[in-house]
Amino acid sequence: MRYFNTTGPCDQALHYMVPAERRLPEARPLVERGLYFVVHAPRQTGKTTTLRALAAALTAEGAFAALHFSCETGQAAEGDYEAAEQTVLADIVRRSGDLPADCRPPSMWPDAPAGTRLAAGLAAWAGSSPRPLVLFFDEIDALRGASLISILRQLRAGFPDRPRRFPSSVVLCGMRDVRDYKAASGGDPERLGTASPFNIKVASLRIGDFAPDEVRELYAEHTAETGQAFDPSAVERAFELTRGQPWLVNALAREVIEKIGVPPAEPITPDHVEEAKERLILARQTHLDSLVARLMEPRVRRFIGPMVAGDLVPPDPAYNDDLLYCRDLGLVTEKSPVAVANPIYREVFVRVLAEPAESQVLAEPRSFVLPDGRLDGGRMLREFIAFWREHGELLSGGMPYHEIGPQLVLMAFLQRVANGGGTVDREYGVGRGRIDLLVRWPYRQPDGARAWQLEAWELKVWAPRKPDPLPAGLAQIDEYLMRLSLDTGILAIFDRRSEAPPWEARGERSSARTPSGREVTVVRL
Repeated sequence: MRYFNTTGPCDQALHYMVPAERRLPEARPLVERGLYFVVHAPRQTGKTTTLRALAAALTAEGAFAALHFSCETGQAAEGDYEAAEQTVLADIVRRSGDLPADCRPPSMWPDAPAGTRLAAGLAAWAGSSPRPLVLFFDEIDALRGASLISILRQLRAGFPDRPRRFPSSVVLCGMRDVRDYKAASGGDPERLGTASPFNIKVASLRIGDFAPDEVRELYAEHTAETGQAFDPSAVERAFELTRGQPWLVNALAREVIEKIGVPPAEPITPDHVEEAKERLILARQTHLDSLVARLMEPRVRRFIGPMVAGDLVPPDPAYNDDLLYCRDLGLVTEKSPVAVANPIYREVFVRVLAEPAESQVLAEPRSFVLPDGRLDGGRMLREFIAFWREHGELLSGGMPYHEIGPQLVLMAFLQRVANGGGTVDREYGVGRGRIDLLVRWPYRQPDGARAWQLEAWELKVWAPRKPDPLPAGLAQIDEYLMRLSLDTGILAIFDRRSEAPPWEARGERSSARTPSGREVTVVRL
């Protein structure tokens, strides 16, 4: 029986999958015209699956000898371009068994000086093949420094000789677009001179995420084979949480079916999807860990820090390049306004950034539960104030993103409390001017029906040389509470001014009314 795949390329015989070639329809016309181009997309979005399928189809149709292979093993060569050439040529030979015998490369690559061996080998192969060659260089950006420069320049040098004496079409595939190859080649664009190392490319194609209809189609394959239905609202919720990111779409379904183990006779509901989301975030599998590792990169931090704080990104000459880099990695949305790519990533980022503080919170989650099963919101606020007075200065200053340390400490505290059975939803983004938090706590009503208690928080910062943010905060939390259909909430204002009260005096509470008359507890921290 087929299953939802979360590791490696998909195989139609083994896995549920959206038809691969459909995901990159622009590629075939470019190949047929004998052009060189770039395909890029974040990790685990289906690049390899799509390109393998296209190569197999082109070869099977008889007009081309198309081969997909990987440059990943060349990563260890670093700047040793001779070693990189050898690993790339070796992988071509290893993968060439997929081609008809008369279209395979020579049994021995021609002897040539280091730095020209790839070009010489491809020229000899193109000259002996009865069909034009189409080569998919996957993981091209795994190469570094002089190795990457050498490969790109050899491809550029052979370009005019195609298709008789060089591959007809070459496709470079990786996470990043070609504009970022200069940085990957050593970090200093000047090292490559003014010319692009691959200025022969005609297009840069991006493999996108699944559309809502494709998520429905993918999940429907499971229903067709097993009879187990996905409630339409469950499919809708899966798309909301993932925004169609292929690995996440598959991972949620796999978690529900294989790990949670919903019986085949039962339909999959939004509650199952929510539980799967929490399990994925807590487990932080390889895909999510690889994203988290990027958070400490300066180019990423310049966007994620202001995004979490709700600030604007400070002007910087490298702004556009860094934004495109974050988009290539799949961390932020493709379109403006800039935001984290999907709600699951948004949750993972702040949980990871808040982890150092959460490990210091000793509060016992069950101690906040009232006899009727509801959460004691008043106690939660009082204990956080006490915690903040004692530990806030030390913890917030030591957070990985110290500029948003106070907000992360509060989120860590609330997450620790919610770990007793609830969740914390976070809304943040560039230019929002605040962070919205919603503690969701399940309990049973007197009649036994399940219900959710909602506790809304809004976080503001009183920055140096800025006016008191209270008026703006009241208007903003008013809108948030209105959207949630709540009458009360908490507005937390973190004072970052030099004239702020001493830490032991922080935590002053007062009541205020929003513009629409809702009662809000204001706490100054």
